Amino acid sequence: MKKRKITSLFVICTLVISILLTGCGSSGSSASKTTDITLWTFVGLHGTFYKSAAKDWNKAHPNEKINLKVTVYPYADMHNKLLVALQSGVGAPDISDVELGQFPNFLKGKPQLADLSDLISKDKDKFAQSRLNLYSKGGKLYGLDFHVGATVAFYNKDIFAKAGVDPNSIKTWDDYIAAGKVIKAKTGILMSYISQTSAWDFSLMAGQKGSDIFDDKGNVTLDDPINTATLQQLHDMIYVDKISAVSPGGQVDTEEGYGAINKGKVASVIMPFWYTSRFLSYMPDLKGKMVVAQPPTYTAAQGNKYATEGLGGTGTVVPAIGKNIDLAKQFLKSAKETKQASVDIWNELGFDPPRLDAWDDIAKNMKDSSYTKYFANGKQLFDVLTPMENSINSTKSVTLSPTANDLLSTQVQYKVLLKNSQAAGPALKAASDELKKKANTK
Repeated sequence: MKKRKITSLFVICTLVISILLTGCGSSGSSASKTTDITLWTFVGLHGTFYKSAAKDWNKAHPNEKINLKVTVYPYADMHNKLLVALQSGVGAPDISDVELGQFPNFLKGKPQLADLSDLISKDKDKFAQSRLNLYSKGGKLYGLDFHVGATVAFYNKDIFAKAGVDPNSIKTWDDYIAAGKVIKAKTGILMSYISQTSAWDFSLMAGQKGSDIFDDKGNVTLDDPINTATLQQLHDMIYVDKISAVSPGGQVDTEEGYGAINKGKVASVIMPFWYTSRFLSYMPDLKGKMVVAQPPTYTAAQGNKYATEGLGGTGTVVPAIGKNIDLAKQFLKSAKETKQASVDIWNELGFDPPRLDAWDDIAKNMKDSSYTKYFANGKQLFDVLTPMENSINSTKSVTLSPTANDLLSTQVQYKVLLKNSQAAGPALKAASDELKKKANTK
């Protein structure tokens, strides 16, 4: 009897252990595991995109799900908070956006960011290399961008038609200025707004000739002859040709700028391709009226080297002190590195994704979307981009870039473009000298 009780007890224990082990096994490789991943951004639309990407991730990885916790901070607050977290080693998110102009601040010394080179190792040649270079240091990649930011022209076809001007006739900047004079004479409407508090126009036009604020070695070239001629041309478009004006709000990427453009105050806007989203969000009255085209260029004799300039950008990073570095990197690869991710970036954000091999696919399989329905040539948007894919320059981003951009906006362009109180040459020379002094004190 005693022996039978012991045997029964043994059987019960065995069954209990078996059940427990089975339960433990279900939380192993075949179990559904969810990990909290924190993400910071300063753009609400980016946050929406990431949340959608997280849903796709969870569908594809049912055993390694993530609970993505997105926090949208004001621009300055987010970057300052992230810098403090990385410097102190406390409080950093698993993933964060970093705007291009701020990125040099995060590459100083030894970057406290995870190396993302392995995420693109098999596909590196498929990316716009100039975009990768912006977020790299010492041969390592630290950020993945959302877009190339290829600058294009947005033409209001109704205003052009009223003036009897064909937007397709514009190939060069000389053509653009000539068309602007006709439009101004026949309609009283300006050809464009020029940005003063940002360098969109200056960077495009100087970049097309291969110039920049800094050279490849980081030396200051702000006052070189090409830059001087570029700034003088922008000045003349306002005060000599009288076809342009400084944008309300200081630049077109402001509420004041959107409002004026939406009211048909200008016949064209020259901005990076990502500005498509601004039209949809802030300029509803122009639906069906805007045509997207390649930007005007210079002639070969004038020194043209590139069809367009890649401007703006946001590099997504993985802090090296994060708690879930490997998982964060794999999610980032899924959200922004793959070919499908590039297609999603276009469909959801309206950007020109950095994987150039996706451009042809998007062009050939263009689906109806809010973007194709808004622009008059919406189904041909990537037909505009693809011919330029091998001729896209990118503005250099170095440690002094934030200082240089501030000088260019608040001093140089303020005096030359807004106030018309100083000539282009002296203004650029003064700013260049100040930059060189700061460079020598570092």
